[in-house]
Amino acid sequence: MKPEILLIDPVVPAVDAALRERFVLHQYEGIAALGDAAGRIRGVATGGGSGLAPDIMAALPMLEVISVNGVGTDRIDLVEAKRRGIGVATTQGVLTNDVADLGIALMLDVVRGVTSGDRFVRKGLWPTTPIPLERSITGKKVGIAGLGHIGQAIASRALAFGTEVAYFNRSRKTDSTLRYEPDLLSLATWSDILILVVPGGPATHNMVNRAVLDALGPNGFLVNVARGSVVDEQELLSALQEKRIAGAGLDVFAHEPNVPEAFFALENVVLQAHRASATQETRAAMGKLVVDNLYAHFDGKPLLTPVI
Repeated sequence: MKPEILLIDPVVPAVDAALRERFVLHQYEGIAALGDAAGRIRGVATGGGSGLAPDIMAALPMLEVISVNGVGTDRIDLVEAKRRGIGVATTQGVLTNDVADLGIALMLDVVRGVTSGDRFVRKGLWPTTPIPLERSITGKKVGIAGLGHIGQAIASRALAFGTEVAYFNRSRKTDSTLRYEPDLLSLATWSDILILVVPGGPATHNMVNRAVLDALGPNGFLVNVARGSVVDEQELLSALQEKRIAGAGLDVFAHEPNVPEAFFALENVVLQAHRASATQETRAAMGKLVVDNLYAHFDGKPLLTPVI
């Protein structure tokens, strides 16, 4: 008999087909809609943005494994999962390069004014209006908050542009030769460009507050490819509106997919729709890894990319 799996988020056809080959699938439409199946479901496939709400986890007494399409686990109670012996796996490693690339792209865009320059030309301003001067990347100080795999990939790319790089992390990386700052405030004070790659969750909630933004200062830029929850969004809006920081490149927001409309009127911000990993190649690899982790578990093998 096929094990039964709960799908929190819809998946692409290839992943759906691979799952149906081995499992009985239930698309999540509410706890009540699960009925008797709740007592038979042994696995969950979900996205990093959705995770697995505590009430859903509690409603699945036979749950053995959660396979996450993404690297975020801030919306999964890992303490409870560990207590219950539920394995949790993510697609760590698969999306590193694409997320790092978009982090660098946002840095280049907001500092050099790429999309604002595009709007300048499209509005027909070039023949009559002086071209705005932007800023150079070379020689800038790039601070990276979170030196995991993605942070390290961003660091290597940033160094190729002739920047200085420093980092703040929960613990110092003994194998890194990069400058280390002991806290986020000191990193922001040092930085011209502050790139966020920290995980979400209570420990990092609103860690970028008014004090950090003021430390970054009127010539500083913020790039966020982490989670919207790590930035106090209203403080960021105020800092951008009042030119207390020079600009921001944002791939993530506090209440996605809802973005405060006040951002739309700002020329000093570049906005993306949480798409750092959204390439055909990476999304295919992520979907395959979600499936492979579930296959491994139900074949009695260790998870390929376990968190716990």
